[in-house]
Amino acid sequence: MALAQRGENMALAQIGGVPVLILKEGTTRKTGKEAINLNIMIAKAVAEAVKSTLGPKGMDKMLIDSLGDITISNDGATILDEMDVQHPIAKLMVEISKAQDDEVGDGTTSTVIIAGELLKEAEKLLDKNIHPTIILSGYKKALEVAKEVLKKRAIKVDIEDDETLRKVAATAMRGKSVAAVRDYLADLTVKAVKQVAEKRGDKITVDLDYIQLIKKKGGAVRDSKLVYGVIVDKEVVHPDMPKRVENAKIALIDAPLEVEKTEIDAEIRISDPEQMRAFLQEEENLLKEMVDRIREAGANVVFCQKGIDDMAQYFLAKAGILAVRRVKKSDMEKLARATGARIVTKVEDLTPEALGSAELVEERKIADEKMVFVEGCPNPRAVSILIRGGLEKAVDEAERSLIDSLSVVADVLEDPYILPGGGAPEAEIAKELRKYAPQVGGREQLAIEAYANAVESIPRTLAENSGLDPIDILAELRSVHEREDGWKYGVEVFEGKVADMLEKGVVEPLVVKEQALKSATEAAALILRIDDVIAASKLETKEEEGKKEEEEEKTEFD
Repeated sequence: MALAQRGENMALAQIGGVPVLILKEGTTRKTGKEAINLNIMIAKAVAEAVKSTLGPKGMDKMLIDSLGDITISNDGATILDEMDVQHPIAKLMVEISKAQDDEVGDGTTSTVIIAGELLKEAEKLLDKNIHPTIILSGYKKALEVAKEVLKKRAIKVDIEDDETLRKVAATAMRGKSVAAVRDYLADLTVKAVKQVAEKRGDKITVDLDYIQLIKKKGGAVRDSKLVYGVIVDKEVVHPDMPKRVENAKIALIDAPLEVEKTEIDAEIRISDPEQMRAFLQEEENLLKEMVDRIREAGANVVFCQKGIDDMAQYFLAKAGILAVRRVKKSDMEKLARATGARIVTKVEDLTPEALGSAELVEERKIADEKMVFVEGCPNPRAVSILIRGGLEKAVDEAERSLIDSLSVVADVLEDPYILPGGGAPEAEIAKELRKYAPQVGGREQLAIEAYANAVESIPRTLAENSGLDPIDILAELRSVHEREDGWKYGVEVFEGKVADMLEKGVVEPLVVKEQALKSATEAAALILRIDDVIAASKLETKEEEGKKEEEEEKTEFD
């Protein structure tokens, strides 16, 4: 009652008995406990929506957009992105999953689940009249301890240890639709990431933009392959050009192979047919000179970012040069990194030194579309993965799985530390936090214990999604973690028991776990600090206004 009164006072103030409107008509306002409880309820609803997708035995979601397009996935970030949520708190939960995805590429579902559980636990403490700032202070201390536990248990990886990197890649794909061929795809992933990795000073950096993913429906996922070069989704411009060139010398040209038009409008008066012929002959000569320059430089393959004139195509075909036009800028950059060529902006600047090389450039037909494969580049700094699959939706999900897999391998190369999976780190954090909480004492102790319960939701959800009894699994997990080597033990969902995750090859990057806890804690803190929600009235469309007027007229008439 008091809260409602306070809201009315804000909207309507009295000056000498005259009411003054402060907020615009139609504005809604929720304050205090009502606002906090509503926000927590929405955040929990979003977390519940993705909860069933966690783990190797997690289920998929089918999302249908307004146009009727279907997305089938169990990737947390994809699901939340496609859901098109409306409430600001729900949008905030979507943002944390996107931030997790952008930062480390995996762990999006875990982040949202932990954030939802932190708020669920906070709600219980709020009911005991513990102030939000005390809860947040306890959460902050718990996060610091959690990060220390993760660092203490992290295992350093030798970046040349491909077997461990393959395990990391395969773990990221365990719950996906491509799980049956995860070992094959994990091998492709490790090779691709290591090929584009660069050493800068003491650190290794990986730019995943240089791994090109090309999707083509048809075949099976196992038909996907790694190309040590670039796949250009274009076809050769002229039918008389060679479709296969071995020991290719590649020219990359960011200029049109056409006669340039003048900047200003010009008029040429021709009074004699000979003049017309000379004019056309001069155009032809200019194009022939361009092609001669390319041939003299030693190029037998040309990738042009702009257009190629029909006459230039004829001369290129006559010279036995394979040419592709209107190549995307991003593909040109990848070609430069893969072949060692330099992109030239003028044909006059083309020299033998500016050319790149590849063992083979060939036009191939894949799924009714022609594409140009540039393969066998010497030490390419950009590579391509051709993704195949029987259904278009299967190809899309395979791409999402590969992106997660590429991201985690890149994470380990950049920060070479791993942790056991299967909820083992979360169980260890919960154990250490329960030991630490009594040292803090007071009301913050309750908040730290609440944080322990929240992170323990990961092994609990893994058990639930696998059809196991979460109470039995958690009891066994807590018991095992009291042992000295217990920190390695997590939920083995296929055998339905607690097992050594390192032995099972279930490993995850340290940075993914750290980022998940940081993002979830920040989101929970942001939501718990809101005690007042003032929403402006929604703008009515002309159509809605018209309908409203019609209804009012009808009511008056009745």
